[in-house]
Amino acid sequence: MHKVEVHPLVYEELEQARLWYENQAEGLGEEFLNSVDFALKTVQNSPETWPGYLVKFKRFLVHRFPFAIIYQYDENKIQIIAVAHLKRRPCYWESRKF
Repeated sequence: MHKVEVHPLVYEELEQARLWYENQAEGLGEEFLNSVDFALKTVQNSPETWPGYLVKFKRFLVHRFPFAIIYQYDENKIQIIAVAHLKRRPCYWESRKF
């Protein structure tokens, strides 16, 4: 299994989205986080499976929510670049570095 590194701004993205969903319906924020957690585990288990995205990245769509896990990987590690909303500010995360 690959080691996973998460860009520090991902945590802010997750918290903002969780709060928004929680304000929509009680418990929905937790469901969002559970869906993201499942997506991250899926990526960690088989990062090569998901389609290429913008040349050097890959993208895994989060079930039930309009978000994608944007990542890059090599044989040693997976780097999570963003948990990006699919309809807002496309490619805002492209300049992020580890």
